[in-house]
Amino acid sequence: MNSLNSEAFTLLDQHILWSDMIGNILGLITLALGWRRSLWTWPVQFLSGLVLFGAFYGHLTGSAGKQVVVMVVALYGWWQWNRNRGRSEDGQITPRFATWTERAAMVGAAAVGTVAVALLFKAHPSLSWDPWPDAYIFVGTIVAMYAQARGMVEFWIAWLLVDLVGVPLNFANGYAFSGFVYVIYGALVLWGMRDWWLRSRKASQPALEGAPA
Repeated sequence: MNSLNSEAFTLLDQHILWSDMIGNILGLITLALGWRRSLWTWPVQFLSGLVLFGAFYGHLTGSAGKQVVVMVVALYGWWQWNRNRGRSEDGQITPRFATWTERAAMVGAAAVGTVAVALLFKAHPSLSWDPWPDAYIFVGTIVAMYAQARGMVEFWIAWLLVDLVGVPLNFANGYAFSGFVYVIYGALVLWGMRDWWLRSRKASQPALEGAPA
Protein backbone atom coordinates (compact mmCIF):
# COMPACT_ATOMS: atom_id res chain seq x y z
CA MET A 1 0.00 0.00 0.00
CA ASN A 2 3.01 2.34 0.11
CA SER A 3 2.42 3.10 -3.57
CA LEU A 4 -0.81 4.87 -2.55
CA ASN A 5 1.29 7.46 -0.75
CA SER A 6 3.53 8.14 -3.75
CA GLU A 7 3.13 11.32 -5.79
CA ALA A 8 0.70 11.20 -8.73
CA PHE A 9 1.34 14.73 -10.03
CA THR A 10 1.93 18.32 -8.95
CA LEU A 11 -0.84 20.91 -9.21
CA LEU A 12 -0.94 24.46 -7.83
CA ASP A 13 2.40 23.79 -6.13
CA GLN A 14 0.88 20.82 -4.32
CA HIS A 15 2.22 17.30 -4.43
CA ILE A 16 -0.93 15.25 -5.06
CA LEU A 17 -0.71 11.69 -3.75
CA TRP A 18 -2.38 8.77 -5.46
CA SER A 19 -4.43 8.10 -2.30
CA ASP A 20 -5.67 11.71 -2.23
CA MET A 21 -6.57 11.72 -5.92
CA ILE A 22 -8.28 8.30 -5.89
CA GLY A 23 -10.13 9.10 -2.63
CA ASN A 24 -11.42 12.42 -4.01
CA ILE A 25 -12.53 10.86 -7.31
CA LEU A 26 -14.35 8.04 -5.51
CA GLY A 27 -15.94 10.63 -3.21
CA LEU A 28 -17.33 12.52 -6.20
CA ILE A 29 -18.64 9.29 -7.73
CA THR A 30 -20.25 8.38 -4.40
CA LEU A 31 -22.15 11.67 -4.25
CA ALA A 32 -23.22 11.41 -7.89
CA LEU A 33 -24.55 7.88 -7.33
CA GLY A 34 -26.28 9.04 -4.13
CA TRP A 35 -27.99 11.78 -6.14
CA ARG A 36 -29.28 9.10 -8.55
CA ARG A 37 -30.29 6.95 -5.55
CA SER A 38 -28.20 4.11 -6.91
CA LEU A 39 -27.37 1.23 -4.60
CA TRP A 40 -23.81 1.36 -5.95
CA THR A 41 -23.15 4.53 -3.96
CA TRP A 42 -22.40 2.34 -0.93
CA PRO A 43 -19.85 -0.07 -2.49
CA VAL A 44 -18.02 2.96 -3.95
CA GLN A 45 -18.07 4.63 -0.51
CA PHE A 46 -16.72 1.43 1.04
CA LEU A 47 -13.98 1.23 -1.62
CA SER A 48 -13.02 4.86 -0.94
CA GLY A 49 -12.69 4.07 2.77
CA LEU A 50 -10.67 0.96 2.00
CA VAL A 51 -8.24 2.88 -0.22
CA LEU A 52 -7.72 5.58 2.40
CA PHE A 53 -7.38 2.98 5.16
CA GLY A 54 -4.59 1.34 3.20
CA ALA A 55 -2.91 4.71 2.68
CA PHE A 56 -3.08 5.70 6.35
CA TYR A 57 -2.52 2.35 8.06
CA GLY A 58 0.83 2.11 9.79
CA HIS A 59 1.64 5.81 10.14
CA LEU A 60 -1.64 7.71 10.69
CA THR A 61 -3.56 5.45 13.06
CA GLY A 62 -6.32 7.97 13.77
CA SER A 63 -7.06 8.57 10.10
CA ALA A 64 -7.05 4.83 9.41
CA GLY A 65 -9.46 4.27 12.31
CA LYS A 66 -11.85 6.90 10.95
CA GLN A 67 -11.98 5.08 7.63
CA VAL A 68 -12.99 1.88 9.44
CA VAL A 69 -16.01 3.74 10.85
CA VAL A 70 -16.85 5.08 7.38
CA MET A 71 -16.72 1.54 5.94
CA VAL A 72 -19.00 0.20 8.69
CA VAL A 73 -21.58 2.93 8.00
CA ALA A 74 -21.29 2.19 4.26
CA LEU A 75 -22.21 -1.46 4.98
CA TYR A 76 -25.18 -0.23 7.04
CA GLY A 77 -26.28 1.99 4.16
CA TRP A 78 -26.05 -0.90 1.70
CA TRP A 79 -28.21 -3.04 4.02
CA GLN A 80 -30.80 -0.29 4.51
CA TRP A 81 -31.15 0.55 0.83
CA ASN A 82 -31.42 -3.13 -0.08
CA ARG A 83 -34.32 -3.43 2.38
CA ASN A 84 -36.16 -0.35 1.12
CA ARG A 85 -35.44 -0.27 -2.61
CA GLY A 86 -38.23 -0.91 -5.10
CA ARG A 87 -40.80 1.23 -3.32
CA SER A 88 -40.73 3.99 -5.94
CA GLU A 89 -41.71 3.87 -9.61
CA ASP A 90 -38.10 3.64 -10.76
CA GLY A 91 -37.24 0.79 -8.39
CA GLN A 92 -35.00 2.88 -6.13
CA ILE A 93 -35.51 4.12 -2.59
CA THR A 94 -38.06 6.88 -1.98
CA PRO A 95 -36.55 10.00 -0.35
CA ARG A 96 -38.37 11.42 2.65
CA PHE A 97 -38.03 14.24 5.13
CA ALA A 98 -36.89 13.31 8.62
CA THR A 99 -39.32 13.74 11.49
CA TRP A 100 -38.62 16.48 14.04
CA THR A 101 -37.60 13.79 16.51
CA GLU A 102 -35.09 12.37 14.02
CA ARG A 103 -33.74 15.85 13.29
CA ALA A 104 -33.30 16.62 16.97
CA ALA A 105 -31.56 13.27 17.50
CA MET A 106 -29.14 13.88 14.62
CA VAL A 107 -28.33 17.43 15.73
CA GLY A 108 -27.79 16.23 19.30
CA ALA A 109 -25.63 13.32 18.16
CA ALA A 110 -23.58 15.65 15.95
CA ALA A 111 -23.01 18.13 18.78
CA VAL A 112 -22.15 15.55 21.44
CA GLY A 113 -20.13 13.48 18.99
CA THR A 114 -18.07 16.46 17.83
CA VAL A 115 -17.18 17.44 21.40
CA ALA A 116 -16.35 13.85 22.37
CA VAL A 117 -14.21 13.17 19.30
CA ALA A 118 -12.43 16.55 19.55
CA LEU A 119 -11.55 15.87 23.20
CA LEU A 120 -10.26 12.43 22.17
CA PHE A 121 -8.12 14.01 19.45
CA LYS A 122 -6.78 16.62 21.89
CA ALA A 123 -5.90 13.93 24.42
CA HIS A 124 -4.06 11.98 21.71
CA PRO A 125 -2.48 14.54 19.35
CA SER A 126 -1.22 11.83 17.01
CA LEU A 127 -4.81 11.12 15.98
CA SER A 128 -5.45 14.52 14.41
CA TRP A 129 -3.57 17.59 13.22
CA ASP A 130 -6.50 19.97 14.00
CA PRO A 131 -8.85 18.40 16.59
CA TRP A 132 -11.98 20.57 16.47
CA PRO A 133 -12.45 21.03 12.70
CA ASP A 134 -11.36 17.44 12.12
CA ALA A 135 -13.88 16.16 14.67
CA TYR A 136 -16.64 18.33 13.17
CA ILE A 137 -15.98 17.04 9.64
CA PHE A 138 -15.65 13.41 10.77
CA VAL A 139 -18.82 13.37 12.90
CA GLY A 140 -20.72 15.41 10.30
CA THR A 141 -19.76 12.88 7.64
CA ILE A 142 -21.03 9.97 9.76
CA VAL A 143 -24.32 11.80 10.48
CA ALA A 144 -24.74 12.58 6.78
CA MET A 145 -24.09 8.96 5.80
CA TYR A 146 -26.58 7.74 8.43
CA ALA A 147 -29.26 10.12 7.15
CA GLN A 148 -28.53 9.01 3.59
CA ALA A 149 -28.86 5.37 4.64
CA ARG A 150 -32.30 6.19 6.03
CA GLY A 151 -33.28 7.99 2.82
CA MET A 152 -33.61 11.40 4.48
CA VAL A 153 -33.44 14.59 2.39
CA GLU A 154 -31.61 16.19 5.31
CA PHE A 155 -28.50 14.16 4.50
CA TRP A 156 -27.72 16.72 1.78
CA ILE A 157 -27.97 19.54 4.32
CA ALA A 158 -25.55 17.66 6.59
CA TRP A 159 -23.08 17.32 3.69
CA LEU A 160 -23.45 21.03 2.93
CA LEU A 161 -22.63 21.91 6.54
CA VAL A 162 -19.54 19.69 6.33
CA ASP A 163 -18.47 21.45 3.11
CA LEU A 164 -18.86 24.88 4.72
CA VAL A 165 -16.00 23.96 7.06
CA GLY A 166 -14.07 21.66 4.73
CA VAL A 167 -13.64 24.14 1.86
CA PRO A 168 -12.11 27.08 3.78
CA LEU A 169 -10.11 24.69 5.98
CA ASN A 170 -8.43 23.10 2.98
CA PHE A 171 -7.64 26.44 1.35
CA ALA A 172 -6.37 27.91 4.64
CA ASN A 173 -3.98 25.00 5.10
CA GLY A 174 -2.65 25.17 1.55
CA TYR A 175 -4.61 22.21 0.16
CA ALA A 176 -6.03 24.05 -2.83
CA PHE A 177 -6.63 20.84 -4.82
CA SER A 178 -8.76 19.29 -2.09
CA GLY A 179 -10.46 22.68 -1.57
CA PHE A 180 -11.53 22.80 -5.22
CA VAL A 181 -12.81 19.23 -4.99
CA TYR A 182 -14.90 20.25 -1.97
CA VAL A 183 -16.36 23.09 -4.06
CA ILE A 184 -17.47 20.49 -6.62
CA TYR A 185 -18.89 18.46 -3.73
CA GLY A 186 -20.92 21.53 -2.76
CA ALA A 187 -22.36 21.89 -6.26
CA LEU A 188 -23.32 18.20 -6.34
CA VAL A 189 -24.90 18.54 -2.91
CA LEU A 190 -27.10 21.45 -4.02
CA TRP A 191 -28.28 19.66 -7.17
CA GLY A 192 -28.80 16.40 -5.32
CA MET A 193 -30.73 18.12 -2.53
CA ARG A 194 -33.05 19.74 -5.06
CA ASP A 195 -33.73 16.39 -6.75
CA TRP A 196 -34.41 14.52 -3.50
CA TRP A 197 -36.51 17.43 -2.20
CA LEU A 198 -38.79 17.35 -5.27
CA ARG A 199 -39.04 13.57 -5.20
CA SER A 200 -39.95 13.54 -1.50
CA ARG A 201 -42.71 16.11 -2.07
CA LYS A 202 -44.06 14.10 -5.01
CA ALA A 203 -44.03 10.90 -2.95
CA SER A 204 -45.91 12.57 -0.08
CA GLN A 205 -48.74 13.88 -2.28
CA PRO A 206 -51.91 11.78 -1.93
CA ALA A 207 -53.23 10.19 -5.11
CA LEU A 208 -56.46 11.70 -6.46
CA GLU A 209 -59.52 9.54 -6.03
CA GLY A 210 -60.22 7.59 -9.19
CA ALA A 211 -56.82 8.38 -10.67
CA PRO A 212 -54.72 5.50 -11.98
CA ALA A 213 -52.12 4.20 -9.53
